[in-house]
Amino acid sequence: VQLQASGEGLVQTGGSLRLSCAASERTELYSNYAISWFRQAPGMGREFVAGTHRGRRTYYSDSVKDRFTISRDNAKKTVYLQMNSLKPEDAAVYYCAAEYSSAWSRDAGWYTDWGQGTQVTVSS
Repeated sequence: VQLQASGEGLVQTGGSLRLSCAASERTELYSNYAISWFRQAPGMGREFVAGTHRGRRTYYSDSVKDRFTISRDNAKKTVYLQMNSLKPEDAAVYYCAAEYSSAWSRDAGWYTDWGQGTQVTVSS
């Protein structure tokens, strides 16, 4: 599946931003995908942020829990990442990833399909 991430921006500390990840998959198949967001800061590895799968259960890293919310609209074939109370350490390139599976993983290597990165910058 092809993924298109959008929503990049520059916000001040404490601000909010919403990222979107739209998929090219047929609507009837899209709900079967596990989809997650990862981020990568300069000089760092790719870090899990949030994920959701077919059962609509959601998962978060400890660093974003209670600040970020992942949601999906299967009719629009889109997953969203609402980011609130942003901190300078949240600044990174954010990637969405998808895997056609009823399972889920926070391991970036488990995902087959990736969107292009979208930049999030947080000013202090």
